[in-house]
Amino acid sequence: MSQERAAVMVKHQARGCAELGSPLYAFLLERVARDVREGGPCAQALAGYGDAPGPDAVALRLLGGVHALALTGRAPDLAACYPSTGGVFDPDRPEPCWQAFRAAVTTEMEWVRDWMTRPPQTNEVGRANLLVTGLLRASQTWPLPVRLLELGSSAGLNLRADRFRYVSEGFAWGPADSPVLLEDAWRGIPPAWLVEAAARRPALTVVERRGCDVTPIDPLSSGGALALRAYIWPDQAARAARLEGALRLAEQVPAEVDAVGAADFLADVRPDPGTLTVVWHSIMRQYVPAAEWARVERELDRLAEAATAETGFAHVSFEPRRVGERHRFRLAVRLGGAAEQVLAEAPPHGLPAREVTTA
Repeated sequence: MSQERAAVMVKHQARGCAELGSPLYAFLLERVARDVREGGPCAQALAGYGDAPGPDAVALRLLGGVHALALTGRAPDLAACYPSTGGVFDPDRPEPCWQAFRAAVTTEMEWVRDWMTRPPQTNEVGRANLLVTGLLRASQTWPLPVRLLELGSSAGLNLRADRFRYVSEGFAWGPADSPVLLEDAWRGIPPAWLVEAAARRPALTVVERRGCDVTPIDPLSSGGALALRAYIWPDQAARAARLEGALRLAEQVPAEVDAVGAADFLADVRPDPGTLTVVWHSIMRQYVPAAEWARVERELDRLAEAATAETGFAHVSFEPRRVGERHRFRLAVRLGGAAEQVLAEAPPHGLPAREVTTA
C-alpha cells in the first residue's frame, strides 16, 4: 500500500509540474511513478516515504537530489538533457532522458537516499513579488523604518526583497541595477494603490533583516547554494536566473536566519516604537504542526495589539487560498489590529500576480 501511495503522490506532483510549466519534470515523474509501481530503483529511492504526508513533497526531494547529481557533474548523461546544465530536453524523444535519470538513481542510490532526508527549500525568489506588495501596503499606513522578520525563511533570500527590481505594465519599483529582476510581475495593470505607494516610497529603509527556520540554509556556502539550485526545476531558466541574482545579492546585504521554530522566534519579538515591524511568510504554514501554529497566531495577535501610530505592525502572508484548491495562493495583509485583507493571488512561484478586490 505504501508503495502504491508513493506512486500516487509522484503522479500528483507530475500534474503539478505540467500545470506550472515544466514538461521535463512532468514527463520524468510519470516515468518515476511507473518505476515505483514496478519495483524499480525509484521504488528503492522512495522506500519508507510512501506514508509521508503531502507537505513532505517526496517527489520534489527525489528530483532535487538527482538534479544535484547533474549540477555537480556526477551524472553527465543526465546533464546532457537538463537545460540547467547546458543540455537539451527533446519532448519528441524523451526516452534517453528517462534512461539517464533512472541510471543516476541506480548508480548514486546512497546520495539520493541522503537527499530524501532533506525537506525541499527552494526559497522561491518570485514570491517576493507578493510579499513586497504587502510591505508597500503597510508602508502607506506607517511610513517608518522597517524591521523585516520572516517565518520559514530557508536561506533568507527574500529578506532582501526590497533590493529586488519589480517590473510590470506601467509599474517599476526597486533598484534599477538590482541583480534580481522580476519581470511581468502582474497580470495586466497593477493595482492603482500599489502604483501610488511605489511612487511615494521609491525606496524603503530596512533596519533589521531576520528570519527563522528549523533547518536553515547558508546561501553563502557551496553546499547551501547547491541545495537551492537543485530545487529549481531544470527547464525553468527565469527562476534559475532570479535565484542566481539573489545569491549575489546575499553576498552584499547581510541577513540573519535563526535555527528555531516560528512560535519560539516570535516569542522573542518585541514592539519597537518608531519602526514598522513586518512579519511575513510564504507557503510555509503547511509545514508547521497545528499546535505550534496556534502559538504563532497568539504571538501575532500580541504584536498586533501593541501597534500604535508610532509603532507599526503588519502580518503579510502568501499561502494557499484554501485546502484542496490546486495552485491558487493568496496575498493577505493584516495591519495592526485591523481585519485581514486579501489583496492579490498568484501561482505558487509568485508570478504573475492578479489583484483581488474581494476576499
